[in-house]
This record gives sequence, C-alpha cells and structure tokens, in this order.
Amino acid sequence: MFFRDNWWKVSFRRIFWLLALILFFLLLLPLVRQFFFARIGRWLYILLFAASTSALLTPIMMVVATKVGIVDTPGGRKIHTRVTPLLGGVAIIISFISALLANMILDARAIALIAGGTLVAIIGLIDDWKNIPARYKFIIQVVVVFLLIRSGIILDLFPDKTIGGYLLNALFTIVWIVGLTNAMNFIDGMDGLATGVSAIISLFMGIVAFQTDQPFMGWIAIAMLGSCLGFLPFNFSLNKQAAIFLGDAGSTFLGFVLSALAIKATWADNNPIVSFATPVLIFWVMIFDMVYITVERIITGKVKSFHDWIEYVGTDHIHHRLLAVFGDRRKAVSFIFFICATLGISAITLRNARPIDGVLTVVQAFLITIIVSILEYSGRNHTN
Repeated sequence: MFFRDNWWKVSFRRIFWLLALILFFLLLLPLVRQFFFARIGRWLYILLFAASTSALLTPIMMVVATKVGIVDTPGGRKIHTRVTPLLGGVAIIISFISALLANMILDARAIALIAGGTLVAIIGLIDDWKNIPARYKFIIQVVVVFLLIRSGIILDLFPDKTIGGYLLNALFTIVWIVGLTNAMNFIDGMDGLATGVSAIISLFMGIVAFQTDQPFMGWIAIAMLGSCLGFLPFNFSLNKQAAIFLGDAGSTFLGFVLSALAIKATWADNNPIVSFATPVLIFWVMIFDMVYITVERIITGKVKSFHDWIEYVGTDHIHHRLLAVFGDRRKAVSFIFFICATLGISAITLRNARPIDGVLTVVQAFLITIIVSILEYSGRNHTN
C-alpha cells in the first residue's frame, strides 16, 4: 500500500529502502551473523542491523501515523508547510531495542536505561496523539530518573559515602538527564536536526567507548547511531521536506537514553578534568541551547516562574535564530552538525591529554559558544 505514497516516488529513498530490505534479510542468516562476530566485529553487525531495521520500519510508521491521525499540522511557530506523520521515533526505538536484544547481553543498568527510555517515549507518544501538559511530562521524567538512580545510574561528582554527597549526585543526575531530554526535544524543530545531532553524539560516544575499552557502552551507542542513520534519509533531504518527523516520542527517547548512557559510562581513569570535559563537549550544543534560552527568557521577563519556564514555547532556539541569519533551513542544520562534530573531535582528543590540554579544550568550546552567540544575537530581532 505504501508503495503508492509520496516517499516511494523519491528515487534515493526507494533505493535506500530496497538496500535496507536486502541487508536486513542477509543479516538474519546465521552464517552472515557468525562471519561478522568472528571476523569483522559485533559492533558493525549491530550498526547495520539497527540501520536496516529502522529504514524498513520508517515507511510503515508513516502509513500508521497517517491512518490514526498522529500527524503534525502546519501553523503557529511551526515552519513546515504540509501535514507530516509523527511516528518516526517509534521506528528508531524498535530498531534500537531489537539490535541490542539480538546481539548483546544486557546488565541490570542497561535494562533500566532501556526501560526508562521506553517509558519516557510512551509518554511522548501519548503527547503526540492527545497533548499532555508540559508539567506532567516533566514530573514523569523526574520519577523515571529516580528509578534509574535506584538502579545505579548516578553521577559521581561528590563523595557518596555521606547522605549530602549522595543527594547532590542524585540532584545533578536529575538535572543532567531531564535537562538534556528536553533539550533534545527543543532542538527537534527542523528536518533532520535532532536525528543528526543524536547520530553525531552516538558516534563520538562510540569512539570514546573504543578508546576506553567499554564494549557495552560502545554497542549501545552504535545501536543508536544505526537507528538514527536508517531513519535520517526519510527525515532530512537536500531538496525535499521531511517525509516523517521524530515526534516527542522519538526526541525524548533519544535525549533520555544518550544522556543516561553518558552517566553509565566511564570517561577517564583518575583524570577528573577529562571525565568532566568529554561528555560536556559531546553534548555541548544541547547544553548551550538550553542554558542560553533559559537565561535570556529570565532576563527579558518572558518567564517569571518555574511553571512559566516549563510551559513556555517560543522560536528563540539556536536553529530558529540561525535560520534567521542564514535564510535557509539546511544551512542552519548543517552549521549545527559541524559545530557538534567539531566539539566531538575535541572530546576524543582528551583521552591522553594533559590536564592543561583539557582546560584549553573547554576554553576553546567556550570561544566557539561566543561565536555562535554572536550569530544568534544577529538573528534575535527576527524571532520572538
């Protein structure tokens, strides 16, 4: 049935889907699986399995979303011009979980991470369908993070032998995960932006996992990377509008899982500067956007309470203002991609860096932030 839909008329997407179909069935063959595991590596099998599954599921989700009415309608602050399906995140979630369950042994914390991300995604799916007040979504996200903390996924910034230290670690864990979960949701405002940023973050987390000999972290990051890459051609094109969006289910799932994985990982041995700087650099664009708009909204009086901050919806995010500067969505998205990649490269160079090198890298990130801030300020008068 979906062979008659618009997505099928786009030759690149058609070829991509057919290749994914062939690859998926090849990967199901026991001999192919054994060859990858014995000769090439489990990581590549997971990457290809996740990518092919995501690519196959995405057109199906387009049809389902259209049939049940889970679509994004143009209007208001939205910049797309046609009704677009919203279940793209479901394809990513299913492919991500399938790739992990089929190819690795999960420990208790990995299971908690996946379960927590799935629960957050379910709430996002309901929001895509019926709309849930932001404060309720926020409360549920905090509760889910509490469950992660109970499973052992918690920041190690302060000595945890004291109650005060443990509570501070728990508080910063909540701020980190909930903040980045919503930051990912906030930047999901242009074709391919959240998906591409998630893919870049996943790539560099996978590289750090390889550097630090953390195969489980690497497999999870690679599964996320593959899921995003399989979905991206349907969500981003150089000459067409997106055929499908992530939806809140997809963007919150990506933000939640990646931010929680960053806590679960070990970034460096006996080097607190590297341990702190590496994840901050990898997630820098999301952190910057969240902090920047929060400070500006408070200073300008747009938000005067925590309730206002949660409920406020505007067009003052980094992608909105870069769009005003560049006048082209793809240029704005590409610019953000390159910033993410630049800071990601800085992060992976920190592994064997001296403490002073780590400090200088953070300073470099700060200078890049100033450059982006100048660009954002140039586009400020064109947004609200």
